[in-house]
Amino acid sequence: MIDISCSIVTYKSNKDDLFKAIQCFLNTDLKIHLFISDNSPTDILRDELNVFPKDKITYIFNGRNGGYGWGHNQVILNQNIDSKYHLILNPDIEFKKGVLEELFNFLENNVTIGHVMPKVRYPDGELQYLCKRLPTPINLILRKFCPIKTLISKSDYLYEMRDFDYNSIKEIPILSGCFMLLRTDVLKSVNGFDERFFMYLEDYDLSRRINMISTSVFYPYVEIIHSHAKGSFKNKKMLMFHVISAIKYFNKWGWIFDKYRRNSL
Repeated sequence: MIDISCSIVTYKSNKDDLFKAIQCFLNTDLKIHLFISDNSPTDILRDELNVFPKDKITYIFNGRNGGYGWGHNQVILNQNIDSKYHLILNPDIEFKKGVLEELFNFLENNVTIGHVMPKVRYPDGELQYLCKRLPTPINLILRKFCPIKTLISKSDYLYEMRDFDYNSIKEIPILSGCFMLLRTDVLKSVNGFDERFFMYLEDYDLSRRINMISTSVFYPYVEIIHSHAKGSFKNKKMLMFHVISAIKYFNKWGWIFDKYRRNSL
């Protein structure tokens, strides 16, 4: 059994960003293996990955773009991964050596925790508020469509848990999908991602299902860098994906009545 397996889903991903993420993951003394799940229209990436150790990487060309969660499931559900922990990693993440080791040791010493995320910053050092309470429809509507910044800020203050000390370890209802370190057996027991979500909110849904059988924890003592693009704020097609996913999310978990939301932080 290896210590940490990892999956990165790519779709015409920026090669420089992707290779940085790969190098960061491989830069460890832990026993690791990386799966690249490629949703791109061609498999040009296959040969480009030859610069990395072949025994550390498995390349999977999916032949179509089935979505973010679907791409990860090609690894989680179809590759018979044999690891203690599995890392869901975005291709635009950077981190220093020691991050994986510290998170690995944290999970080893806290057996009831099934999911951990470190502190996340933008490339300029600004903190990303990626710990979330369970959203209401109003939270998401205001963020996407409200022109009044004061209303958005007031809504986001609680939704993004800005009242919480981001320097403290804490159980969190929803953690971002950009870097999810999970117990492999917990991830498999919930059958990975719900593939109804093509893109956006699949991490919300996964966090909720994991928290039904385990706990998700924010661990601030190591940091990663996330070049977060916020595509749905800039691109109409991405916005459409976000809206469709939000409708599916609230259809599944409840628009007005959500018993878990009432009991969340």
